[in-house]
Order: sequence, then structure tokens, then C-alpha cells
Amino acid sequence: MQKRKLGNSGLEVSSIGLGCMGMSYGYGPASDKNEMISLIHAAIDRGVNFFDTAEVYGPYVNEELVGEALAPFKGMVVIATKFGIQMVKGKQMLDSKPETIRKSVEGSLKRLRVDTIDLYYQHRVDPNIPIEEVAGVVQDLIREGKVRHWGLSEAGVETIRRAHVVQPLTAIQSEYSMMWRRPEEELLPTLEELGIGFVPFSPLGKGFLTGTIDKNVKFVSSDFRSIVPRFKRENLEANQVLVELIKRIAAKKKVTPAQIALAWVLAQKTWIIPIPGTRKLERLEENLGAVDVELTTEELTDLNDALSKIEISGDRYPEGSDFAKRTGK
Repeated sequence: MQKRKLGNSGLEVSSIGLGCMGMSYGYGPASDKNEMISLIHAAIDRGVNFFDTAEVYGPYVNEELVGEALAPFKGMVVIATKFGIQMVKGKQMLDSKPETIRKSVEGSLKRLRVDTIDLYYQHRVDPNIPIEEVAGVVQDLIREGKVRHWGLSEAGVETIRRAHVVQPLTAIQSEYSMMWRRPEEELLPTLEELGIGFVPFSPLGKGFLTGTIDKNVKFVSSDFRSIVPRFKRENLEANQVLVELIKRIAAKKKVTPAQIALAWVLAQKTWIIPIPGTRKLERLEENLGAVDVELTTEELTDLNDALSKIEISGDRYPEGSDFAKRTGK
């Protein structure tokens, strides 16, 4: 497995990480814990050393799963987790008050079975707490040895700049794929300027870019995609044009659509580390195979030209929802 550095931080991780959320949260019923531990171990066997989780996934159970799975590999892996979203009476609430961050870090350290969190993200920007105050608390945690690096998830460029002045950021996490290219407008140029790494989640468009989802798909209510406009029947049908494009390129290069989608993300910048999630060994191996797929400059130019002519139907979050309101702040 090839390695990449997250910006100027010096933090080196596998070129593709593993998003662990879906193992226990967000995509239907949780999978068997022992099977997921075996899958995480399989990822390590194949060179993956970068694992992503969060306090709110479950809540808590995903961190516990990751902590148990990675306990035998202390010092050999990089674990990213997140603070800033609390569950209150079954509803997600933003909370980045200093005392809440301190409580969160202690809980995460315990569940992850580590002395230091490698990469600690603010999960979503809390509009009630100045980002400088959040950065100051994280700076204290770094001085205390409880956190090594920090980042922001789904933050806007102004917030990123303000945070970076107080305590340099190692990584920004946001959605990015052939299906969602908004980060190219402001975010990626800002990260390049500041020397901050980028960790895209949903680089496979929440599964759509694998070519295995069509208009007849049915999602259970505990699968987040059941409320996402992008996954409504009419939008799934309209967006097949993107999948057909990816399938044509994949067939030409004798690889899978998922591998083309991930190779495209990897080809954008050397400091981008996607974190596709999966529960299946064959999908894990398929995803990791993307590091060996080389897209030439000409192929990328042609692909980007074709992508620019495709208009994606459906938003990535329900309009007016808390999910939508929390991005780009």
C-alpha cells in the first residue's frame, strides 16, 4: 500500500483509509461486531493504517468497535475520531463548548483504548462557539498529550483560515467525488495554500458510483440514503448517465467502476486520502485496488471534460434539514 502525507503536517497514512461508520451506523442495521473486527484486521493486513470513526456514530458503539479491533496494533495505525455532535433525546445537537470537548476527548480515549487521539476533528462547526475558542481547547489537548493532530469536518474556508491561525490544522474532511465536486471551487485551493490535507468521505457517492444501485433500489429506514434526495427514484434514473460514463472507462482499463471513481479522487492532489467505507472483504479489496489504477493526464482531461457536461440531479442532504444547514459554515 502506498502512503501519502496529510498536507504539511508530516502525518503519513495509507493512500486509502477505511471509513468505519457504516459498520455500526447510518447504513441500515449494524453488522456483527466480530465480523467487522475481522474486516478491520483484513484492512491492516493489506496495508491500511488510517481508520475513521466518531463519538456520535451509534453513538459510541463505532468507537468501541474500532478501539477493540485496533487494540493489538497500538503505534502502528492512525485513528481519526470526532467531537462536537451530541445525542439529546434521540436528536443530534451541535455542542463544542470547551467543557463538552474535554468530556468527549476522555470518552473517546477510553473507548478507543489509546492514550492519544491521532487526529481529532470537530465534526461540524458549532455556530454558538467561536472557532478560535475551539482551536484553543484543542491546542491545550495537544499540549497535554491527549491529541496529536486536529481537523474540521464540512467547514467553510473562512472558518478554516480562522482556526488554522490559532492551531494549525492537519486535515479537513468533507464529501468529495465525481458526483459532488463543490470542494474544487474554494476548498481545495485554500487547503493547498495553507498546506492542509484533505480526507474525502463518500468518495463513491454513498455507493452510487460502484454501478450497483439503480432506480429500483429500496433502502430500509435506518439507512441514511432513504431520506437523501439524490437517491430518489427519479434522480437515480437521471444520474445513471454518470455511472455509464464510469463503466465505459472501467471496461476500457479492465477495472471496476469503483476503482475508477477512487482513482479519479486520488489523481486530483497528492495530499488527498479518501476513506471509503464497506462491510465486505471483496469490496475492501476492490477499493484498495484503486491505488494501482493509473489515469494518464490525457485520460483525466477527457474524463473531467465529460464530467463537466453532466448535471447531477438531487441534493446530498434534504433541503432545509439540519444536515444541510451544518455544512460549509
